[in-house]
Amino acid sequence: MKDLYLDKIIQVTKGAMIGEEQNLICNEFSIDTRSLKDGDVYIGIKGENFDGNSLYKKAFEKGAKLCILNEEMKEKIEKEDQEKDKRILFVEDTIQALGKIAEYKRSLYSIPVVAITGSVGKTSTKDMIGSVIAQKYKVHKTQGNYNNAIGLPLTILGLKDEEVLVVEMGMNHFGEIDYLTNIAKPTIAVITNIGTSHIGNLGSRENILKAKLEILNGLQDKGTIIINQDNDLLQKWAKEDGKYHKLTYGIEEKSDVMAEDIKIQETESKFKIKEANKTYEIEVPISGKHFIYNSLSAIAVGKILEIPMEQIIKGIKDFKLTNKRMDIQTIEEEITVINDSYNASYDSMKASLEYMHKLAGKRKIAILGDMLELGKFAKQLHQKVGEEVVKNEVDLLITVGPLAHYIAEEAIEKGMKEQQVIEFLTNKEVVFYLKQNMKKGDIILLKASNALNFTQILEELKK
Repeated sequence: MKDLYLDKIIQVTKGAMIGEEQNLICNEFSIDTRSLKDGDVYIGIKGENFDGNSLYKKAFEKGAKLCILNEEMKEKIEKEDQEKDKRILFVEDTIQALGKIAEYKRSLYSIPVVAITGSVGKTSTKDMIGSVIAQKYKVHKTQGNYNNAIGLPLTILGLKDEEVLVVEMGMNHFGEIDYLTNIAKPTIAVITNIGTSHIGNLGSRENILKAKLEILNGLQDKGTIIINQDNDLLQKWAKEDGKYHKLTYGIEEKSDVMAEDIKIQETESKFKIKEANKTYEIEVPISGKHFIYNSLSAIAVGKILEIPMEQIIKGIKDFKLTNKRMDIQTIEEEITVINDSYNASYDSMKASLEYMHKLAGKRKIAILGDMLELGKFAKQLHQKVGEEVVKNEVDLLITVGPLAHYIAEEAIEKGMKEQQVIEFLTNKEVVFYLKQNMKKGDIILLKASNALNFTQILEELKK
């Protein structure tokens, strides 16, 4: 482990210190007093609904060796004169300070860093890549979707003696990935696709591409960018760019890592790739074309890190999804529930519907909710989901929310019978209806933006 010393933290954050600062080692960081452990450094984060700076006393009670707080707390604390024997570092902005400390820690490590972004599939791709890398190296990766200006620095600060770091980068606006990539300084960048997530904020897919390409601003010299060759905008960019070393993957377009002889079965997917004049069969332990894309990106990363194909194949076979991403559970009466409710965009809705379509079941029920952050494109993209509902032969469509109304409307317009479509405004109504009407052998898909809390539906159905 590379130790962090308080004097260096003061230097990189340009903070003002009260209390002892001699040779203090600061290796464990927390932003949550509930999980803070004795000896941690507590960083107070001001959120939309609550200011973590105000919990510094609780942090000290739980054993924090240092609190890093916004500088507006300084006058209040000095006036109370209660913490003069404690260590407090006052900084202009604690989120920026967190980033500076993480950036410094990253500079202490000469290890491969894989950074992943894209409109959809970031977390499942990160998990797949992590599983492959773990076959040969000690790997430290983003937990869950810790992919923002708080989560990514905390991931880096969790580095100990691992040999490879894998991070996920999310964004809603220009500049966010630029900020993250300059902290992580990746040696390998992966862009999964350019879709329509956050198009309401950015205005067009072309602007989404620009925002995702900010990942290159922190790419190290001689670094590699891995891209999905089947994505129209990424393919066009790759043809026009002459600056970066690229590795491509795909199913439809000729690529450096290309899937052939694809078989998407009910519970798994299989495909073949050719590598060094040999053909290898890859087994993915979950069904769906999008998981084949994830596997191809993981193979590309494995090649760069010189992981033998046999270990890459095992890593893909051992892959496990992060919770709430295509989490498949069986509840009473052999009813299958696909909980893919962490987030939603047109592309991920389409993928989930295609996945359900391939499953064998008596009746397929799609419970679809609003997709958020689509701005002026909201109606059009919800209507496109309605087309996918019909195309994938859903037996019963249940929608939740005012935007999801357009899914229902378009499904009927495209030929679905009105009695096959039900619109609700709340999750409670959905649960009540399902408890009265679920049948043995049903397959139920839960898919919506995370704000709709569709996991609540699953929890209620299991009671």
